[in-house]
Amino acid sequence: MTDIPPLVDGDWLQSRLDDPRLRLFDATAQLAFPDDEKDGYYRLTSGRPSYAEEHIPRAAFADLLVDLADPNSRFAFTVPPSDVFAQQIGALGLSNDDYVVVYDQFDPARSDKFYQHWAGRLWWHLRLEGFERVAVLDGGLNQWKREGRPTESGEFIYPPASFQAKRRSDLIATKQEVLEAIDRDDVLLLNTVDPITHRGEKNTFSRPGHIPNSRNVYYEDLFDVETGKLRDAAELRAHFERAGALDASKRAITYCGSGIAASVEALALATLGREDVAVYDGSLTEWTADPSLPLKVGVEP
Repeated sequence: MTDIPPLVDGDWLQSRLDDPRLRLFDATAQLAFPDDEKDGYYRLTSGRPSYAEEHIPRAAFADLLVDLADPNSRFAFTVPPSDVFAQQIGALGLSNDDYVVVYDQFDPARSDKFYQHWAGRLWWHLRLEGFERVAVLDGGLNQWKREGRPTESGEFIYPPASFQAKRRSDLIATKQEVLEAIDRDDVLLLNTVDPITHRGEKNTFSRPGHIPNSRNVYYEDLFDVETGKLRDAAELRAHFERAGALDASKRAITYCGSGIAASVEALALATLGREDVAVYDGSLTEWTADPSLPLKVGVEP
């Protein structure tokens, strides 16, 4: 299989569950914010325990927070060196001859810990390392269950494989590149956090505000709040056109708090045909920790 769309549905996946070349990964982490009225950083934990309770048959667990992040970084979810990622993803059973579907356990009825989208991060990370045969299951485990499809408990493990990584530098942006982009007309900075945080009215990170000259497209506005499915193409296009994110003459760089929502927004743009979006991996966690870097409070003109 060579041509895989960025987003697939339950019928597409269920018809392929027995394909020996399919690698299915649950990429859930758990994130909990402070009380709604309080500032402060969020808490992060691995989603492995909830994966063991229930997952799609033949799904292995891919730990974005631990196994697939740089252990030497002081920031969560930082991408590791390519050879480290290749070793870790190969240990999970992925070879370059396989294809991948990633999902997460989005389920707002359970608690706020399950009200996040994680699959887009692994989708982006695999593409960053030169692997294109990867899709995200639209709506994740919650939608899969709503459709009456099977689940199982315990842990599923694929045989270890060899994976060769070829990093695409065009899909990741460094702090220096973002700093330079502030004054460039050919680059669009796209902040994916909520509007209150974007305006600096809530201080989640070391300092409030957003990177100057950023446009704000809140990633949760791109999803149906009950199903976790991406909204239809017309709705997505309207959100992104307002921000100028579909202008192919400009390099688009997304950022958020720790690079997760930014990856999800890159996925949403890919469904509209814009597959060249870069993610600022350090995002506001890294940016706000450096007092020499500028921040803007309020809205852009």
